[in-house]
Amino acid sequence: MGPASKTMRVIVTRAREQLEPLASRIEELGLEVVRCPLIELRPTGPDRVDVDGYDWAVVTSPFAARELLRRAGRPLPRVAAIGPGTAAALAEGGVKAALVPSVSTQEGLLAELPRPAGRVLFAGAERARPLLAQELGADVIPLYRTTALRPDPLPEGELVVLASASAAEAFAALGLDLPVVSIGPETTRAAEAAGVKVIGEARTHDLDGLVRAVAQAAL
Repeated sequence: MGPASKTMRVIVTRAREQLEPLASRIEELGLEVVRCPLIELRPTGPDRVDVDGYDWAVVTSPFAARELLRRAGRPLPRVAAIGPGTAAALAEGGVKAALVPSVSTQEGLLAELPRPAGRVLFAGAERARPLLAQELGADVIPLYRTTALRPDPLPEGELVVLASASAAEAFAALGLDLPVVSIGPETTRAAEAAGVKVIGEARTHDLDGLVRAVAQAAL
């Protein structure tokens, strides 16, 4: 974007309760933010999660991490977080992730989880990819439901930021031909499978990495 160009408009698609930290950081780059939540996160499942007898608990999103901490007893088993953002959500609740894989995908977590893993609890979204749970023979407890939103009118901008596979699918359903920046491999996979053009992916799959990727794409 040249110096004479108008300010780039960046469409931020995170759920409403997660949107503001990212939006504020992008505005600090001097870009205009279009706040447009494309997903809604709703807690589901049991009020209490019994973690007794588990060797590992696996969480694959910050929302899942917060819901597990809210509903589980103490002490927790060792907790594996799929990426830095999920590990940060655990840390906010006073729990240090025992494993954060170098590649923030279910495959990456599987590659680094010690074997035998013992008894594993998978706590995530209702429609989470089943790969990890199947490979580990894990007990699955859905802690939230992701619902796609369709804004009216459709958002206008020059760049879209996607921070989850669900947001990628919701954006693809809008039929807008806009380039996107993705938070990591899982989100990129979902976006490209739905025909969305990904022009950048965060090198570190957290808020800082996503902001850096947006800054690079906006050059």
